[in-house]
Amino acid sequence: MKKILIIEDDLDIQELIQFFLEDQGYEVITASDGIDGIAVFLKEQIDLILLDILLPKMDGYAVCELIRKESEVPIIMISALGREEDQIKGFEMQIDDYIPKPISLPIMIKKIEAVLRRYEGVDITKDHELKYREIILIVGNYQVKIGKKLIDLTQKEYEILKELIENQGCVITRESFLNRLWKYEFEGEERAVDNHIKNLRRKLGKAGDYIKTVRGVGDRIDKAN
Repeated sequence: MKKILIIEDDLDIQELIQFFLEDQGYEVITASDGIDGIAVFLKEQIDLILLDILLPKMDGYAVCELIRKESEVPIIMISALGREEDQIKGFEMQIDDYIPKPISLPIMIKKIEAVLRRYEGVDITKDHELKYREIILIVGNYQVKIGKKLIDLTQKEYEILKELIENQGCVITRESFLNRLWKYEFEGEERAVDNHIKNLRRKLGKAGDYIKTVRGVGDRIDKAN
């Protein structure tokens, strides 16, 4: 049973989401302010966090920043702040999705299911390691190992590999890589993405074969068995 942490100070919304998720078969833990949310996260083994932004004691952005220093746990922000810049700020802090209030419970559950699917087969350890088969990413240090061998990757090569592992089974287009990792679109830069992927495959050796190119679309790695 997946365990979801709800960090939300509006008790009516908190209770509504809790009962709905429990009916869907999830185990739910709640917190009503940012400090309590951090404490619960550090104590429990959480599979996904629903995080409000306007929280007492510590706002959602600060909570997200602290959690990201410790973990790659999936985070979905829920907030009445629906401006584009508020959502962009969240994604820049590496949240996985954003749900504006008032919340649509059917859409929320589909977003939760989609995010959890992306993390299937991903092993996130307390040592900040993200694993895919024999490939080990040391999160935050931009280091990659295959077995005990340290692989020398550039920052962009590392980020491309991390993006592929976190989205197993999904084809990521060149445009998506540019938007997610370069934060802009620029004609001709797709060739730079191609070169990074080519170099990444070469450096990973046999493990580079996990990266599959879908001609005219993008790249993917299959879900780990």
